Amino acid sequence: MIDVKLLSENPDSFRASQRARGADESLIDAILAADTVRRESIASFEALRAEQNVFSKKVGKAKGEEKQALLAEVKELSLNVKAASAASDEAAAAFTALQRSIPNLILDGVPSGGEDDFTVVKHVGTPRDFAAEGFEPRDHLELGELLGAIDMERGAKVSGSRFYFLKGIGARLEIALMNMALDQAVQNDFIPMITPTLVRPETMQGTGFDVAHDDEIYKLERDNLYLVGTSEVALAGYHADEILDLSQGPTRYAGWSSCYRREAGSAGKDTRGIIRVHQFNKLEMFVYCSPEESEEQHAKLLAWEEEMLAKVELPYRVIDTAAGDLGMSAARKFDCEAWVPTQGDYRELTSTSNCTTFQARRLNIREREIGADGKPGKTRSVATLNGTLATTRWIVAILEHHQNPDGSVNVPVALRPYLGGMEVMQVL
Repeated sequence: MIDVKLLSENPDSFRASQRARGADESLIDAILAADTVRRESIASFEALRAEQNVFSKKVGKAKGEEKQALLAEVKELSLNVKAASAASDEAAAAFTALQRSIPNLILDGVPSGGEDDFTVVKHVGTPRDFAAEGFEPRDHLELGELLGAIDMERGAKVSGSRFYFLKGIGARLEIALMNMALDQAVQNDFIPMITPTLVRPETMQGTGFDVAHDDEIYKLERDNLYLVGTSEVALAGYHADEILDLSQGPTRYAGWSSCYRREAGSAGKDTRGIIRVHQFNKLEMFVYCSPEESEEQHAKLLAWEEEMLAKVELPYRVIDTAAGDLGMSAARKFDCEAWVPTQGDYRELTSTSNCTTFQARRLNIREREIGADGKPGKTRSVATLNGTLATTRWIVAILEHHQNPDGSVNVPVALRPYLGGMEVMQVL
């Protein structure tokens, strides 16, 4: 949720942000107008209530006919107060609805435009030249079947399309990857968390997901609960309505969970294999920090993601996502995309977002400021950030990039201790 005080002081910045996102600029003027109506309605209600209190005291002191006359006035005034209260509530609701409809203010430097308007920050590593090596690379599904690692057919039989079984070395590979990521997170002061995968509507909405219109979200109608698409949701809700002590620096969590996405808008896209599926596992970094630290923490999250990509020896690029492709909560997002040989393209493996104070405002998560005299002061919203450290999709790039002509796959050196020292995944 945006800071309305900041918006009223810098409306042009918010208009520019909306313009860069391809969003409705008129919402800025609408919320400013709604804020004016809200304030005026509150003032009117409070003035009438004060007048009512004065009259109530007069009635208590009056006698006879004077008292009867005052009682009649009090009755009329009471009706006016009730109407003013209703008008104030209505104005507040209209204002809040508008406030929740405006996405986060983007940070300086974020590219304008849509999905294809990202900026490439850098390339790391070189894609393998399979033609020079003398063989045609197999895709990850064919390799997974040769290794006995992926079973899509039985996944579809049991659960439907875009479900799968990871078995044998496939299951071991995912667990090894997640454990390596978890070890790295712990070494960098992240607190490990196994998070709920079902959350309440207010938690999902508080994180910035539109439960009313987002076709990607699974809902359990009977229980009014939602399946999360990332443990970010549960980790963001973890400290809702709390005041955090960040005097010793950021609080960092590493959430391990299964994640669920309907992929409703991707019919016919990436239907082969496990690139775009309904259920997957993910280790998600989540950070609470003071607003002034958010950009520094964002850079650290990106560096930790790149460290993981280096460990699995994948060529990748980092992109600065364009404003129109950002989620509602993100003020800036960097993606790390690994090269997938059989697609001849880079595909997203990780992303990290700086949500500034947007989620914390919606979830009422604050810190207490410390004055120059060292004494506690007023509270303010904290900043939240998130970033993926490992997920099921990594298996796609690992299998394809490290394959051999016979269908076997070399295990990246850093991953070998997590697979009992295995150097090569052999064809069955």
